[in-house]
Amino acid sequence: MANSLLDQLQKSGLVDDKKVKQAVKAKRKQEKIQRNSKQPAIDDTKLQAAQAKAEKAAKDKELNQQRNEKAQRKAFAAQIKQLIEINTIEATGEQPFNFTDGKHIKRIYVDLALIGRLSRGVVAIVKLGDKYILVPSPVAERIAERDPERIIFKADKNPEIVEEDDPYADYKIPDDLMW
Repeated sequence: MANSLLDQLQKSGLVDDKKVKQAVKAKRKQEKIQRNSKQPAIDDTKLQAAQAKAEKAAKDKELNQQRNEKAQRKAFAAQIKQLIEINTIEATGEQPFNFTDGKHIKRIYVDLALIGRLSRGVVAIVKLGDKYILVPSPVAERIAERDPERIIFKADKNPEIVEEDDPYADYKIPDDLMW
């Protein structure tokens, strides 16, 4: 087949006999070297194609991982929203309860019973959008597993633990004390 192409190029006048003989001789020499040596001749185009294929596979893998992470974050956000909407505790009352959101002090108005539950860690405050919502502590723990930044305030459930060198350890704070 190669000879027929060379014949056609020769007949059309694009190459002369000398160049045809050089091309045939170079081809035979390459084949002989390849046969005699146990290593196949390295083909640059095949090497570049394999390298490009490997790069493309790595890039595709990275893109798939990014898509999966994005889908997982989206699923977690939907789960958190559903948990909050289903388990919301209505915050009604006239007593202010102060808590911090980052560096800002925020306030939510609740009744005395909710203040006690918030202080004991039975109820937690979570953030949904721009709103602060009260949820039971077990729900807050499930939310924290998915996104800990959503938990704004959650008191420790064990307030009875006191430091050994606390000078006021003997004095109990009354439950009805309002700051």
